[in-house]
Amino acid sequence: MELSITHYTAAELMIVALAVALAVLLAIFGYRAWQRSRVTAEERERRRCAHLVAVGKISDAMLVEIRESLVFYSYSVRGVEYTASQDLSRFVGEAAVDFSGVSSMSVRYDARNPANSMVVAEEWSGLRGVARLLRENHAPQ
Repeated sequence: MELSITHYTAAELMIVALAVALAVLLAIFGYRAWQRSRVTAEERERRRCAHLVAVGKISDAMLVEIRESLVFYSYSVRGVEYTASQDLSRFVGEAAVDFSGVSSMSVRYDARNPANSMVVAEEWSGLRGVARLLRENHAPQ
């Protein structure tokens, strides 16, 4: 039985070390790019509302309850009653929502998934009557 011992030259060891270093750098850059490409919860909610504004159906809704920045509402689609809520805290910095004297509300919902709904978005508001989305920079005159 013969044992064979291989000896690597300095050049071969340098090439292996450079290849390992390159693989580590590519992994780090790939991980950072993946981190940057992830969508935040706020952006996901903004995209969901924008989709509903673009393609959602409109129906009447009834205000059920308001708790801090959450608005609870109910609506009916094809005989099925849905109760949902929307967190309006993302509008706090740019607007105030006034629910005083709410006469009625509209809801936008996804026809393929009626449970996916909203009453207020950046581009649309289902608040009617006295209720409205008050922009601090664009207060009504």
